[in-house]
Amino acid sequence: MAHVIVVGGGAAGLSAALFTAKNGLDVDVFDTDETWLHKAHLFNYLGIESKDGTEFVEDAREQVEAFGAALHEAEVTAVEQSDDGFVVTADGTDHEADYVVLATGANRDLAEELGCDLTEDGVVDVDVTMETSVENVYATGAMVRAEEWQAIISAGDGAAAALNVLTKQKGEHFHDFDTPADAE
Repeated sequence: MAHVIVVGGGAAGLSAALFTAKNGLDVDVFDTDETWLHKAHLFNYLGIESKDGTEFVEDAREQVEAFGAALHEAEVTAVEQSDDGFVVTADGTDHEADYVVLATGANRDLAEELGCDLTEDGVVDVDVTMETSVENVYATGAMVRAEEWQAIISAGDGAAAALNVLTKQKGEHFHDFDTPADAE
């Protein structure tokens, strides 16, 4: 089973974790719990009339864990390529991954250290699937946008990254579309 490490636990990171874990991949999320959502109140998130940002994050974490992702409150200090994928260092411990999703807000340090290309605006350069110039590394949310920092945009970025990871794993275009019959 492919292992995905998500760095960041805001809307982008948790969205990527949700889709990949829900569809059978091994997922670890590393987060310092410093997401901007703790300072937000959501009135502009589709499907949510009004919700405190911290409450949103707590609900999202519960949902992601229910699908099998492991959440770790730990700072990632390095991401390096290895022969078999990537080594992610968090709190002094190394973790191996086949895919890495960077969801660290406007902090682009890990992406730069890994060698991801930047645009003229200084944001991480990604394609429509959120994949960077480093194969199997995805960048999402504020790190790929000069000014469009919205939770719902970030969640979409995370979903796009996750669907591309799943497409690569399954060898054909993958769509996560549930029906009422799928609901429990």
